Amino acid sequence: MFRGVRGLAFALAPLTAAALWGGMFVVSEWNFASIPPVTLAFLRVALGAAVLLPVVWYDGQRLPRSEWRRVAALAGWVALTLVTQFVGTDLTNASQGSLVTILTPVATVALGALVLGETVTRRRAVGVGLAVLGTVVVLAGQYDFTALAGGSLLGILGLVVASVAWAVYTIHGTPLVREYSALATTAYSAAAAVPIMAVFAAAELAVVGVPALPGPVGVAAVGYLGVAATAAAWYLWYRGVESVDAGTVAVFFFVQPVVGTALGVLVLDESVGAGFVAGGVVMAAGIWLVSTERD
Repeated sequence: MFRGVRGLAFALAPLTAAALWGGMFVVSEWNFASIPPVTLAFLRVALGAAVLLPVVWYDGQRLPRSEWRRVAALAGWVALTLVTQFVGTDLTNASQGSLVTILTPVATVALGALVLGETVTRRRAVGVGLAVLGTVVVLAGQYDFTALAGGSLLGILGLVVASVAWAVYTIHGTPLVREYSALATTAYSAAAAVPIMAVFAAAELAVVGVPALPGPVGVAAVGYLGVAATAAAWYLWYRGVESVDAGTVAVFFFVQPVVGTALGVLVLDESVGAGFVAGGVVMAAGIWLVSTERD
């Protein structure tokens, strides 16, 4: 799949996206918990759209009116992903939250086969299986998996819905990405999601009340979510599917916890055990099997 210099460039795009999402593990330790989850999700996508739209307009990329319905559908999947992920994360513990990391790429591979007709070869199936195994080993060293049985059933359901919704966003955005561009698809779907998220955020604030303005650290955390984890990461994710199967791109999603744990060691002075290294090696082997599969 990823061969030569051009192939390497496309491999680096989803890899960088997953690394930026992995940075959210560290950002979540910053004190911005005072912002309600749906409102935080709205700020994230609004800031991401504010960054992306001037770029796509400057580049002169426009989508014809005939594509607005598909863009609106993508916006709906974006909104569903963010609302269920942020609410689900708020209602669960860290162990349960890690479900998103495992379920999203698996759902993407499955939907890629069902919707786009992508072939799930034995090599790809083995690679994804190894990546799942490696991810579980890494997460087991980071979280207490005995806590998976506790917590909120509604929160876990939200995380499962978020995983599938992002997979659907990836799959159904693939034709637009390949017909137009990753930049245009990402920018317009993010922008179209803003009014949807605004309605949900307004409803949430009407119930819980308007929070106090966050401090500098909270503002920085929101900035990372909007600029790095949304504008940059979403674009880079779709940049990968411009030329290769969505199922191939999906395996790079497994990189998230490795980056998050590594950053935790560097930034938060956390420690890791042998399981982190072993799991990372197994995960890397799985990603290598899928990403080097020949057409």
